[in-house]
Amino acid sequence: MPLGFLTALLGAALAVILSGIGSAIGVGLAGQAASGVMSEDPEKFGSLLLLTALPGTQGIYGFLTGFMVFIKLGLISGNVVQLTVHQGLGILVACLPVGFVGFLSAIHQGKVCASGIYMVAKQPKETAKPLVLGALVETYAVLGLLISILMLNGIKL
Repeated sequence: MPLGFLTALLGAALAVILSGIGSAIGVGLAGQAASGVMSEDPEKFGSLLLLTALPGTQGIYGFLTGFMVFIKLGLISGNVVQLTVHQGLGILVACLPVGFVGFLSAIHQGKVCASGIYMVAKQPKETAKPLVLGALVETYAVLGLLISILMLNGIKL
């Protein structure tokens, strides 16, 4: 396989792997908090589910970016394109924002959501406030996704 193509695939892999690891850590942090709260009050499952799942969105953003690279490379349609090394490097660099921002924001979002879960344990009617706080962290993951999409769309093959 040509070096440009492999470099582009590395970009797709990094987008998926980094954001996926971050999401796994973030959901794990929130899930641990939710499990502790539900051990005392199992009825809180519904109100804690969204706070637990929220850090998982970054993994979805990384997957979406990787899928976009596959489409751009023609791996989905079967019409695989030939890339120069510069084009492959461009795709690699375009995948980095969603990968790195997704990694870090998912971990921090998991921490915010875990704290929100503890808040809901003490004040069950206050579910909206911790969701808003978690969504503030999500903003940066969305910006990382947006930049990656814009960069990928700017690369001419």
